[in-house]
Amino acid sequence: MAFGRRKNETATPAEETAEAEASVVSEEPDIEDFVEYDGGPFDVEDFDNPDDAVAARLDLGSVLVPMPAAGQIQVELNEQGVPSAVWVVTPNGRFTIAAYAAPKSPGLWREVASELADSLRKDNAQVSIEDGPWGREVVGTGAGVVRFIGVDGYRWMIRCVVNGAAEAMPNLVAEAREALGDTVVRRGDTPLPVRTPLPVQLPEPMLEQLQQAAAQQAQMAAAQQALVQEQQAQGQLPTERRSASGSAMQQLRSTSTGG
Repeated sequence: MAFGRRKNETATPAEETAEAEASVVSEEPDIEDFVEYDGGPFDVEDFDNPDDAVAARLDLGSVLVPMPAAGQIQVELNEQGVPSAVWVVTPNGRFTIAAYAAPKSPGLWREVASELADSLRKDNAQVSIEDGPWGREVVGTGAGVVRFIGVDGYRWMIRCVVNGAAEAMPNLVAEAREALGDTVVRRGDTPLPVRTPLPVQLPEPMLEQLQQAAAQQAQMAAAQQALVQEQQAQGQLPTERRSASGSAMQQLRSTSTGG
């Protein structure tokens, strides 16, 4: 997989010794681990002017992703309301590109790919390992198709998740690879444990829109709850029966979610 030292950065004698020892004790790698791709992903340090890295790319903080012509954005939030994933949605499906902290030497994606394949098999998906522009790609087939594409970089690893229907996957994978090949990683200098997701930050206008939409949903939910309570107080709706295990609705939710 594509790997290189940052521009104008040389290894210290200690780093050279450590890397030499690692190459001796590790098993001989497959040739696919060193497949070169004519392009990116790039490190922001590869640009003489960092502003050039932002041009024509969606700035998500740790990654700068080019958008397909028909692409739209879908944001997933965690329980704290912080963006945990940003999906690029196209007529063919969706994909997301995220970066993680990694060692200076390549090899993390090989480990992650093996773990992803094992996880898919446990979920009873059909799993295959295919060669792509950057090396091995993990493909899981079930109700739909999911493809994991990984790239090792200098102190970072990218994982691209491609998800869609089987008939649309060839076009979707082509879109994802094109975006991945022109993606820029903004790793930063902060020391982080290996595999730590690099933080996702939305552009300010997008963040404001997301916050406004969340506030509107909260207001609608509060208004609906107030209406239900008013109708219950007037006898127009039966009150929920409660037990030691919670309300009927809560028990239904627990049953349907396996909780």
